[in-house]
Amino acid sequence: MQDADLRGPRAVAFSRDTMRRFVPRTEVLNAADIARAIKRMAHEILERNSGLDDVVIVGLERGGVPIAEALGEALESIEGIAVPVGSVDASFHRDDISTTSILPEVTRIPFSVSDKHVVLCDDVLFTGRTVRAALDAVTDFGRPRSIQLAVMVDRGHRELPIRPDYIGKNLPTGRDEMVRVSLESVELGSRVPLDEGTGTGDQT
Repeated sequence: MQDADLRGPRAVAFSRDTMRRFVPRTEVLNAADIARAIKRMAHEILERNSGLDDVVIVGLERGGVPIAEALGEALESIEGIAVPVGSVDASFHRDDISTTSILPEVTRIPFSVSDKHVVLCDDVLFTGRTVRAALDAVTDFGRPRSIQLAVMVDRGHRELPIRPDYIGKNLPTGRDEMVRVSLESVELGSRVPLDEGTGTGDQT
């Protein structure tokens, strides 16, 4: 186990199923709703951990990074303490790596996770497979005291026994639907073939 500022390649996975674009249908949350959800989750993190001692935040590339940064800012505004924030890419730990092509980039965890309470952040929780891979990726850097999961949207359809500790919005969806999350909005829609527009990534 090893702590590092830059550790290993970050990877973006591409498959035929990702070559689609998102077509929004319904705005579920607006920017004000998201800001309130972030603030609520920050208070829940404080309550669960009795403060911010030994708390660090890690965003799951890519969609979880803005959520992690927003949570870090919210916690600092509440407590006046800067919380370490990093990011991790879990692509090389996925159980479907043999079916995808990988474009390496970088994971950034510029602090130790050993004996820390790690709050792992993602935008959308779906099957749970990406989170499972992220757990392995984080523990490559050390042995945390605990790993807690914060997601902006839990859309259901779990394939693994993974449950978030902090949730911005529970959103029942159909498996063929898609959720797009930013700090400006949460939208529910569908995917259409890439040749009808620009592609977006999978949610797992």
